[in-house]
Amino acid sequence: MTQRVYLDWNATGRLRPEARQALQDALALAGNPSSVHAEGRAARRLIEGAREQVAALVAARPADVFFTSGGTEANILALSPAIETLTEKRPRGPLLISAIEHSSVRSGGRFSRQAVTEIAVDGEGRVDLAALAEAVSGTTRPLVSLMLANNETGVVQPVAQAAAIVHAAGGLLHVDAVQAAGRIPCEIGLLGADLITLSAHKIGGPKGVGALIRLSEDIHLADPLVRGGGQERGTRAGTENVAGIAGFGAAAAAASREHAEEATHMLALRNLIEDGLRAVAPQTVIFGAGAERLPNTTLFSLEGMKAETAVIAFDLEGVALSSGAACSSGKVQPSHVLAAMGVSPLLLRGAVRVSLGWETTEADVAQFLRAWRKVSTALSKRSKEQRGMAA
Repeated sequence: MTQRVYLDWNATGRLRPEARQALQDALALAGNPSSVHAEGRAARRLIEGAREQVAALVAARPADVFFTSGGTEANILALSPAIETLTEKRPRGPLLISAIEHSSVRSGGRFSRQAVTEIAVDGEGRVDLAALAEAVSGTTRPLVSLMLANNETGVVQPVAQAAAIVHAAGGLLHVDAVQAAGRIPCEIGLLGADLITLSAHKIGGPKGVGALIRLSEDIHLADPLVRGGGQERGTRAGTENVAGIAGFGAAAAAASREHAEEATHMLALRNLIEDGLRAVAPQTVIFGAGAERLPNTTLFSLEGMKAETAVIAFDLEGVALSSGAACSSGKVQPSHVLAAMGVSPLLLRGAVRVSLGWETTEADVAQFLRAWRKVSTALSKRSKEQRGMAA
């Protein structure tokens, strides 16, 4: 039986051993972290320890970390006209986003659709900074949301330059760093971000837990999504997911410690993949190849290839990958990211994403390339047959 190879780490990563152990240890605790007895205090210590670990991943203060159920909730919590600063307590708006954002950002959060403006990207998938500057020039209190790295192409956005533009217009910048964390540096201050989103399962933690992190206490999240008790300093009510948060913290600590070595390892494997793709089929197009990208991500296509067919063919060869974002890859619809980049429909419909992780090996890459040779050969044969029938 063929050994399965997992190459869909941008959808979710495997659980790190440190996170698994932290989860197991936390599940053995009985205390509610809001209780004042010894059992409750033990649960609280786990949460606060994890808060320190997650804060360290982005060089933030622990007091500025707010745990959520995941990256989507954290994004929606950030995207509110009610975000206040110490000097400004009036409603904020409009919301400006790039055309390649995650669906949770494209939905606009708590902003009305009329208050959301999309900013174009170039052919490599980088946000157009001149267009951003023009869009914010006529506003006084904009909120801008940009992902640090795209989940489909891996293209890294010029966030620090965007931050300078946004702040000059009196605005705030939210950065979705869900895909970037643990793969490239994500220090909130160096990015110029006022708010940053993380998700545990992208860095080897458990699913169902994330965080919204603010630059400082000057920023007030005045409109909680979940109201009730005073958990997370009044920002998110409900008994905390102690085990999930503990696992998140352990994964964040491991990612902080090992990300440079892991990034070097993944980049070497990504280069092998891309060289191999082109060796088998020289006409292969790799999207965003001219831009800075995450070291673990390759999105590629061939004219005449259908992504859903290719993904199934790879799966039959024991290789798990995807046709794009996990939140939409199960639906037969074109990628809004590639459409925004101006990719032709013939290429867009065949886009397949390979994403690597800390556990990926050269043997995994070799199996993927063997599968690719079979898939591309079948595609070439079918194309010749179709041309013959047309003649």
